[in-house]
Amino acid sequence: MTSETLLQALRDNGRKITVQRRAVAAALAEGDGHATAEAIWRQARADLPTLSLRTVYQALHELEAVGVLQGIDVGRGSTRFDLTTGSHHHVVCDRCGRIEDVWIETPGVGLPPDAAAGFEVSSINIVYRGTCPACAKRSTVDQGDPGS
Repeated sequence: MTSETLLQALRDNGRKITVQRRAVAAALAEGDGHATAEAIWRQARADLPTLSLRTVYQALHELEAVGVLQGIDVGRGSTRFDLTTGSHHHVVCDRCGRIEDVWIETPGVGLPPDAAAGFEVSSINIVYRGTCPACAKRSTVDQGDPGS
């Protein structure tokens, strides 16, 4: 997603386009798609050194509110901000923290009526954990595998 697409979503929802929101949108568009607010802040400060972390959080929450960004918790400590807002899940590397989107059919994955206790499920977010190919390869090389 481009920074202009993010800014247009703000405009379409009556939000003003500030220099701070421009910097945050640019950092999001240049990132890996699952950045923390702190990483976005560091990237955006290259263009706007006076930008505060609080302002970055405010801009991220505005982008969430207009539906072009979603905050996700994949159990790595900080909320990650995902530019993919459609129904999808994630794979997370336990070693390096890399996060990737995955799309899978999830029919029947939900709460059985007797376990739901009246809770109405609005979404399902599945997080698969493991080791990414790069970390697995490093691990094999570190162990001195003669086949590598």
